[in-house]
Amino acid sequence: MSLNGFTMSDFDVFNIEGLEARMEAIQSKIQPKFKELGDLLTNDLSILAGNEMYLHIARHARRKVNPPNDTWLAICHDKRGYKKHPHFQLGLFDDHLFIWFALIYEAPNKANIAESLLTNSNLIMDLPNDFVISLDHMKKEATLIGTMNESDLIADLERLRDVKKAEFLVGRHLQPNSPILKNGQTLLDFTKDTYEQLLPIYQKAMEQS
Repeated sequence: MSLNGFTMSDFDVFNIEGLEARMEAIQSKIQPKFKELGDLLTNDLSILAGNEMYLHIARHARRKVNPPNDTWLAICHDKRGYKKHPHFQLGLFDDHLFIWFALIYEAPNKANIAESLLTNSNLIMDLPNDFVISLDHMKKEATLIGTMNESDLIADLERLRDVKKAEFLVGRHLQPNSPILKNGQTLLDFTKDTYEQLLPIYQKAMEQS
């Protein structure tokens, strides 16, 4: 069975008005692809991490009025939830697909993790220039590592350490017209490669979790 990639119609889901209609489209069009890709990625990450990993697909259950601007899958060592832990993501906004290692504001050990990453900032700075950093998982904006110097990264990690609501995500973006997205196997391979390059950062974070 061939893997499904993502097409422009998947990104167009975020132009649908209304919570119920957009959620129906997310559930019918995007989530089956998340499940298909996510099961394979979770198995791969379990092998790489050396422990069981679990797939979580965003349900957006807390939303009562406003439809989601993005949707995602997350992979984590905790079967019950991922938000309090270092984890991996793959998801869509209307204008790009994101592939992340993520530390979001709910992680209780962010300060210790940030301190460890400050000591090992080369793990981030040595990533390829097409990797990007985001400081807020709810916003589209991200900064290419290739345009940053180490002092920029240090400032981001100090903020992660010192600011309660601070976040840190590092990974890759793909535009909707990227040929990588059109073929599910190509996207799977690209995502696996991204996660493998992010694994030392994940492992360093997990030492403090």
